[in-house]
Amino acid sequence: MIKIRSARIEDAAALQAIYKPYVEDTAITFEYDAPTVEEFAARIGGTLEKYPYLVIERAGAATGSDENSTEILGYCYAGVFKGRAAYNRSVETSIYVKMGEHGKGYGRALYSELERELKSRGFLNTCACIASPKPGSTHLDNSSQKFHEKLGYTLVGTFHDCAYKFGQWYNMIWMEKMLGEHL
Repeated sequence: MIKIRSARIEDAAALQAIYKPYVEDTAITFEYDAPTVEEFAARIGGTLEKYPYLVIERAGAATGSDENSTEILGYCYAGVFKGRAAYNRSVETSIYVKMGEHGKGYGRALYSELERELKSRGFLNTCACIASPKPGSTHLDNSSQKFHEKLGYTLVGTFHDCAYKFGQWYNMIWMEKMLGEHL
């Protein structure tokens, strides 16, 4: 059984374990060093002060035998878009699904719930900052852009050669989706 719930501080180790391979093996995130579990716990706590932070978990999966156990398969959250009062109805979103669990609908389910929660809190604009490959990129493809496009996000801008990781330059794109009318 799959369930989406709000993240808790005690999820930090599981979420850090999902995020760490993205830092170490891909250019999906432009962090060079994976945060510690303690740093990850602080990030979760800081986000939850104002924004939703969700996890998707599968019951009975962590050990394969204990039906009361759960395995976190991914997470997503929203955060500040810009630190000025006029941007208070806009957020930046992020999502990470456990390696090997892509293409099973977990990302779509997470983002659907995140968007529902954001809309209920009065947020209208969601923005996603996405690493974008250049020809010859070896640690990045455009699956994040394609994922966001399938969910109704549109491309609004590209920053060229703005990030350097694994000895290569990468672009960054911004995509957006409106959650409601701007009255």
